[in-house]
Amino acid sequence: MSVKTSPVAKRAAQPRPRTKPAEVRLEELMAAAQDLFLSQGVEATTISEIVERAEVAKGTFYHYFQSKNDMLVALGQRYTQHYLQRLEQAVAACPEDDWVAQLSSWIRTSVQAYLDTYRLHDIVYPNHHHHDRGNPEKNTILEQLLGLLEGGQRAGCWSLAQPGVIASLIYAGVHGATDDVIAAGEDDGRALAEAIVQACLRMLGLPPS
Repeated sequence: MSVKTSPVAKRAAQPRPRTKPAEVRLEELMAAAQDLFLSQGVEATTISEIVERAEVAKGTFYHYFQSKNDMLVALGQRYTQHYLQRLEQAVAACPEDDWVAQLSSWIRTSVQAYLDTYRLHDIVYPNHHHHDRGNPEKNTILEQLLGLLEGGQRAGCWSLAQPGVIASLIYAGVHGATDDVIAAGEDDGRALAEAIVQACLRMLGLPPS
């Protein structure tokens, strides 16, 4: 007597595909490189170690990157994307029409995000500082901050003759002051973030929150 196998059982019995989606493979490769760069430095890390950690063939590395420096550039772009996403999520959690809350949240989150990731930042952006001309990270984050300031201006929350200048001052203040906290060996940025928030509100002509 023959026993029929259901389509569900047939699918369950079939081996799972061994090939991961390209985006998953790339993410695992970059995560492996990031972990190694943080633990032992870029120069000390070899491509062989990266592919071994990611459990992929060396050819997979060269499918995406020409060199270790090429991967470092991609990690820098990934860092900025994650940083911006963290800021966007913090702002989105505020009431849509409360521009003071959105700006305050942007500043607080920017301070904490930088404290959390400055070691990675210094690895993926070894030749840039926050005030350097042509710094792609700075330009991208400034655009986000400027959008906040211009949105608040259109809503009548503040009146700024040069929103771009104010955005640059806030950006420089956030990162410069946070660098000082890092240099002092501190890791709690809450008091610093609150001080920067109040200073920025005064600069915009608003009372302390």
